[in-house]
Amino acid sequence: MPHSSRFGSFLAQRVSTIESDQQRHEASAYVQLLAGLRFDRSLIRQVFREDIMRESVIYQEILQEGEQKGERLGEERGILKGEQTVILRQLARRVGDVSPELQSQIQSLTLYQLEALADALLDFSTLADLRTWLQANQG
Repeated sequence: MPHSSRFGSFLAQRVSTIESDQQRHEASAYVQLLAGLRFDRSLIRQVFREDIMRESVIYQEILQEGEQKGERLGEERGILKGEQTVILRQLARRVGDVSPELQSQIQSLTLYQLEALADALLDFSTLADLRTWLQANQG
């Protein structure tokens, strides 16, 4: 048995002797987190039960942070998509059909740039105005 595997088994055995369920789960989570810095994931999974890690306070906190970040990214993407849709509709009414190439350029804009375009398009009268604005404000 390789040294790292024996060491991992030793740690798992030591953690399993902790009487308090909460302390045992937390100790297991800490050991697994630290082991993850040094050892391969498959070795850690062989030595430790995955359900203990999932029950740990640290794991739950990391999971919650990830979920919150995912929600924020989803909201930002939704806002961005909504802005793009409204701007494309306004442009179509203001200056006529917007080519797929120009639509693609608009869809690559940041939220800040889209907000600036929403203000600027009120002064557009032709597609040339849009092209000029995109050239001056992209990148």
